[in-house]
Amino acid sequence: MTGGAADAHSAHLPVLFTQVMEGLRVREDGTYLDGTFGRGGHARGVLQALGSGGRLLVMDKDPDAIAVAEREFAADPRVAIRRGSFAGLGDWDAAAAGLDGVLFDLGVSSPQLDVAERGFSFGKDGPLDMRMDPESGESAAEWLARAGADEIADVLWTFGEERMSRRIARAIVERRAQAPFTRTADLAALIASVMPPPRAGRHAIHPATRSFQAIRIHVNRELADLEEGLEAALAALRPGGRLAVISFHSLEDRIAKRFIATHARPPAGNRRLPEAAPFRPALRAIGGAIRADAAALAANPRARSAVLRVAEQLEVAA
Repeated sequence: MTGGAADAHSAHLPVLFTQVMEGLRVREDGTYLDGTFGRGGHARGVLQALGSGGRLLVMDKDPDAIAVAEREFAADPRVAIRRGSFAGLGDWDAAAAGLDGVLFDLGVSSPQLDVAERGFSFGKDGPLDMRMDPESGESAAEWLARAGADEIADVLWTFGEERMSRRIARAIVERRAQAPFTRTADLAALIASVMPPPRAGRHAIHPATRSFQAIRIHVNRELADLEEGLEAALAALRPGGRLAVISFHSLEDRIAKRFIATHARPPAGNRRLPEAAPFRPALRAIGGAIRADAAALAANPRARSAVLRVAEQLEVAA
């Protein structure tokens, strides 16, 4: 979702817009689900390609995103709107009836990053929240106030691949004994204070980058939602339907890549084991990893880490 249009009137197209439209191969009379509406850049493209008999279903955890969707699209009889995670798309009757395309644009959106009050950015001081749905679940501040050092370290390592995870976790637990963390700038400064200086000649990212990513992923259950959402999308797609997933870091992309491969290619055989039942592929990968070209990067630098993967449903999943 990172890199989406900042508002409805943005001059810039969302990340990999042309590639997503080509990947979804929108039919006029099809039914398509955008599981991460954001500010609607991709959804508008799908809607423009639909005819009067087509359907667009949009979902998002973020109430601000849903407010935009309702303001712009609620009057269009082709559009249905639902607030919630795409992990639960199978519980929506409109989606369970069958889909011709599904889009997941993962991560945090530009509006979420740019609004300090949402607490996603270490570069803008705001409440330490990080929830995509600020009315549901535990905020980053609440989690950091109760989690043990081992749990914090595990999250920083697993979801942020932060090598200094244990050092940072110990520092967080020691400091919170004096005062709880409630602001993003406070947490970012604490992390920076315990990190070693960057090596000479190496491009340095902000010391809190990986930790903030990890905490956000944990608070929002992003990887678990992705795994559940992919399974739900496979179950809902009609034969010939397309799945498009945009990811922004290797953890997300690894899940999407593995999911497509698992359902597209037979597992490696083992001649020591009894012969398994014949493998029946449910998906066909459409190309490999698709990245933004130079023109797209010049228009939107946040697209530099975006990876799109597309697959086509071959049969209705059992």
